Amino acid sequence: MAYAQHKGWRRLVNATGYSWAGLKAAWRNEEAFRQEALLCAALVPLALWLGDGAVEQALLIGSLLLVVIVELLNSGIEAVVDRIGQERHELSGRAKDIGSAAVFAALLNAAIIWLLILL
Repeated sequence: MAYAQHKGWRRLVNATGYSWAGLKAAWRNEEAFRQEALLCAALVPLALWLGDGAVEQALLIGSLLLVVIVELLNSGIEAVVDRIGQERHELSGRAKDIGSAAVFAALLNAAIIWLLILL
């Protein structure tokens, strides 16, 4: 890759730019990402208010961020699979289904953490 020769601060600046571009692409193209990001933005202040101490707040917020992270990875998997081709293939479907299952598991994790801490 052309940018692989960069080291130090230049690499860090480039990596930040690529990450920002990825967030913008996910926001523009992925409705699920927008929904989960907005849910995260709405619930983070609630987590800060409801969490009893730094550990509970970190667990509440961390569980929300995990959902967003897993959704970004799932969106990346879907983009790569779609780039390869639009024809139906068992392995393509499996990859997308497993990515979706990972998002479901992250959502279930967040729900369980929020329920255990708040109840």
